[in-house]
Amino acid sequence: MPLPASLTASQLVRLAADPDAFAGELARPMPRPPRPAARRGTRFHAWVESRFEALPLPFLGPDELPGGVDDDEAAEPDGTGIADERDLAELKAAFERTPYAHRTPYRVEAPFRITLAGRVIRGRIDAVYRVEEDADGTGAAYEIVDWKTGREGTADPLQLAVYRLAWAERHGLPLSAVSAAFVHVRDGRVVRPAALPDRAALERILLGGGAGEGE
Repeated sequence: MPLPASLTASQLVRLAADPDAFAGELARPMPRPPRPAARRGTRFHAWVESRFEALPLPFLGPDELPGGVDDDEAAEPDGTGIADERDLAELKAAFERTPYAHRTPYRVEAPFRITLAGRVIRGRIDAVYRVEEDADGTGAAYEIVDWKTGREGTADPLQLAVYRLAWAERHGLPLSAVSAAFVHVRDGRVVRPAALPDRAALERILLGGGAGEGE
């Protein structure tokens, strides 16, 4: 099954995790039923942006916000009405307890496009923070953050690798100048995966060779 010329970052992650299953998705695409967990993720992302931006988030469907339809969130049980609102309120309260609640991001919901192995990979980065460099000037200049609102508490580092590479190349930075983290909002965990794949490793996924080793 040939890959399309353009993929989302989430599709690239699914391709790396299970190439055969992803090929099945391409061969017989099926409509996705409405998922309350995805809607909550979308609303949470909009709320976070509204804390730091003067303008509200333009309307985006759940498929357009990274974190809104991640597999761990899509697997949550459905909920409606009062339960849905209560869960969203709990997410907001949990965010206030994270170390990022009172830090102002440099960018939120930053869109990107990057070409890997001749294919366009697109997506949105939840938040980008400026960070101070170490005294010797070798510290990261930016931190990429991806909010995770699902209950499973798992995330694929490949997603952060794509975001980090896209941000670094767009701004002419070495990868060492960009760090990346998952923030699991519900329990406040901050996970910074080590040794994220670089451009060559990401391109091997699209060429059928697997991610292999990164930096």
